[in-house]
Amino acid sequence: MRLIPTCIPRAKSTLAAILQIAAVLFVIGIAAHAARAQQAGPQPAPQAANPQGLEILLTPYLWTPWITTSIDPHRSDLHGQTDTIDAGQVLRHLTWVPFMGSAEFRSGPYGVLVDYVHSPLKAGVNTRDIAFGGATTGFTMNEGTALFLYRPFADPTQQLDLGLGVRVWGFSGDVTLNQERLPSFTATKGDSWADPILALRYRHALGDGFSATFYGDVGGFGAGASIDWQAIATVDYAPTPSTDIHLGFRALNFDYSAEKAKFNVHLYGPILAATFHLGPY
Repeated sequence: MRLIPTCIPRAKSTLAAILQIAAVLFVIGIAAHAARAQQAGPQPAPQAANPQGLEILLTPYLWTPWITTSIDPHRSDLHGQTDTIDAGQVLRHLTWVPFMGSAEFRSGPYGVLVDYVHSPLKAGVNTRDIAFGGATTGFTMNEGTALFLYRPFADPTQQLDLGLGVRVWGFSGDVTLNQERLPSFTATKGDSWADPILALRYRHALGDGFSATFYGDVGGFGAGASIDWQAIATVDYAPTPSTDIHLGFRALNFDYSAEKAKFNVHLYGPILAATFHLGPY
């Protein structure tokens, strides 16, 4: 049965590659900004980095990841299993509309960020039609992150946020065996846990409505998962003062030891998002 897959590069090498991509994006963006500044002369000053009052930022997004999984049984006589589902397969296996979005509430240098992903999936299983006439598996992933943010540094061109919070994972699945020689049977299994998270976010304005943002967090530390990390790099464009469009790459990974096996799950792929600014009130 294959519900989710495995990433051939390990977490450290993948994170290093993402950081390299983010660095290249920043270098290109800053170089383009410097070239435009020399050609166009002084630019008008942007709005204040920390507006007074309550500001609400709503960000729905579309993330189409590859999902890779490595399963290593705790028993030494059993071999591990790895697999990968590409973004197209993930979309075909959806059983309902997924939800992906975040909300941020800011007041001066302080903020609260909430992000949530809900993905219901389904796949068929070959039972060789001996005792059962095929099978269907259902699998639902819920991931939510809540962060308290503090902005120690901000000026009209750049912002730095530090975050402390928690990421909650929830997995539920069921296997339905269709009747053949034996009656139909359904088994349900799930697991959930929470990981403490430390986060950092940096945004640099490039001029002409463009900016670049890098976000990274790391957690787990054995409280839930042994390691839990995320990295996002985007190029941003503001068509209006109250709207931002983001295009980039997101990677999310955890190593978690369940009762009978250790799981390494890695989600990585392009992300398209739009942020709508409400307020300040």
